[in-house]
Amino acid sequence: MKKQIQDLHVVENKKLNSEYFELVLSHDTPLPEILPGQFAEFRVDHSPGTFLRRPISIYDIDYQENRLHFLIQIVGKGTFQLSLLQPGETLNIIYPLGNSFDTEGVESALLVGGGVGIAPLLFLGHRLHEMGTVPLFLLGFRSDELFVDFSPFEKYGKLWLTTDDGSAGEKGLVTDHPVLQQELDVDRIYTCGPEVMMKAVSELAARWGVDAQASLENTMACGFGACLCCVRKTLHGNKMVCIDGPVFNTQELIWQS
Repeated sequence: MKKQIQDLHVVENKKLNSEYFELVLSHDTPLPEILPGQFAEFRVDHSPGTFLRRPISIYDIDYQENRLHFLIQIVGKGTFQLSLLQPGETLNIIYPLGNSFDTEGVESALLVGGGVGIAPLLFLGHRLHEMGTVPLFLLGFRSDELFVDFSPFEKYGKLWLTTDDGSAGEKGLVTDHPVLQQELDVDRIYTCGPEVMMKAVSELAARWGVDAQASLENTMACGFGACLCCVRKTLHGNKMVCIDGPVFNTQELIWQS
């Protein structure tokens, strides 16, 4: 799949809460084919201390409007600078990067996300919906103060929510949700979020005997495998998340304790 380096137009920058914003970008030419799980590398301008690009998962795509959606969490100077972008400005990105989730033959799926890790799951759910599958979304946040607009998730599938503090949905970790206390009849589980959460999902999938795929959130400065900052240990040796991933089968990963 050919990679693009383009200056995209900022269509909208929606502040969702104190940490998250949704950035909507467009281009004068039709967007390339992009697969669920792929990401983009953002150049951060007007931030002297930010030298490296920032990897951002693709949240959703509207091919009719020729628009890309990105859900971004403010975690440092780079993402803070991105949060200041205004409609009409341009943003240089490299995309689409990485591999993708495998959806072939999937008729039922559970999508488990935590925090900003929900981002690639929306686009995945969109694609599954187009295939005629009704995805089951199980999403967790620290509290309801960090909730985003869940209507797109509900448009594509069924949604359950958890919060660490019990302010909304079920209290506790996503993997403690009552719906997971008995085995779900699904073809595949997909997950993205904190390492401890993905490890728990991997163990759950193994108990159920269900194939599972995880999208990793390692630091990826280049997106081409040149900087070697995203190396991940697997059962098949060291892999670079930006080109070998970010999506991996959970059983081939060596999880950090």
